[in-house]
Amino acid sequence: QVQLVESGGGAVQAGDSLRLSCVASGRIFSIGRMAWFRQAPGKEREIVAVYRWYDGDTYYTDSVKGRFTLSRVDGKVAVTLQMNGLKPDDTALYYCATGPNNESQYKRESNYVNWGQGTQVTVSS
Repeated sequence: QVQLVESGGGAVQAGDSLRLSCVASGRIFSIGRMAWFRQAPGKEREIVAVYRWYDGDTYYTDSVKGRFTLSRVDGKVAVTLQMNGLKPDDTALYYCATGPNNESQYKRESNYVNWGQGTQVTVSS
């Protein structure tokens, strides 16, 4: 089991920035990828970005490319999601998740077995 603790959410204006953090503990050797998902009210949870642990390869969903950056924290089993140019459509509960390095499934929610509690991001226009 991997325990995940997210932090960094908040309420901001459109165009502002936020940095989310996710720190992992427990069976960290099992982590193949760390990902951020988000769920807006009335919508399904969707993938935001994914970090492949062994080489740092990243994936971003189209709507956040060029605005969000997912990075590993040196010396820790942790990642940060730097979110710039925030838009009202980015408003959601953001979740950190970990799972195996499954090349065909890493964009799917079902690939991830450990989840954080979520941190709220609210962007007003």
